[in-house]
Amino acid sequence: MKGIILAGGTATRLFPLTATPSKQLLPIYDRQMIFYPLNTLIKAGIKDILIIVAPDHSGQFLNLLGSIFEKYGIRLAFKVQKIPKGLADAFILGEDFIDQDSVTMILGDNIFEDDFSEQIKNFKSGGHVFARKVPDPERSGVVQFDNQNRVIKIEEKPKKWISDYAITGLYIYDNKVVEAAKNVKPSERGEIEITSLHNYYLKLGELEVSTFEGVWLDAGTFDSLLEANKIVKEKEIYKNFDPKIDEAIKKFNEELKVITKKGLL
Repeated sequence: MKGIILAGGTATRLFPLTATPSKQLLPIYDRQMIFYPLNTLIKAGIKDILIIVAPDHSGQFLNLLGSIFEKYGIRLAFKVQKIPKGLADAFILGEDFIDQDSVTMILGDNIFEDDFSEQIKNFKSGGHVFARKVPDPERSGVVQFDNQNRVIKIEEKPKKWISDYAITGLYIYDNKVVEAAKNVKPSERGEIEITSLHNYYLKLGELEVSTFEGVWLDAGTFDSLLEANKIVKEKEIYKNFDPKIDEAIKKFNEELKVITKKGLL
């Protein structure tokens, strides 16, 4: 299993906060946002992770993460996405990285209270996505179930209500996803929608949709960023990190203090 974190884009909804740093490098309580999706993948045992970044912020990610996990056998690779083309574009950019393996992709601004390690470790083939009941499903891809809890339809930002269950930013796919993404026609928004990939696997009868009730945070606006910080502290989500991440951050901070001190002498 490989891992991808999509951390590109311009994050215009968070201007001027993102005029200099990447959105995914903004703080969520005691650490940068990017460590939360990294935790989801690392806790599941994934050791090869591709981080897709915007051109203006590539150096920032390298400075923070370039060698931070080397001693733990976790290999981070980076790929620049020059123009955001939609979430499904990540699988095309990551084609060589994915190779013949399955892949778990998580959006760089998504924070989960739940631990999905077992679902990721036990994945065999097809696709597996995760849905949660939300008050504003029209902002996301939405899944509709029948009376037997079977998936009937998945629609991107539907204009008419079909369900309260939104597809969250965590996706597990086998390597068929690369060719499937290449064949997706851009939507009216001009993007390669990931909903098209969900529907591709749904038509094959190979899509599993799991629901969950724990906190799901999408820190993409001023209000949601503030809420994410508050909830992460109140629910102590910051304490649920893989020990390797906590140790790596601690060591990075110690090294940075030494370098800074030397620079002041």
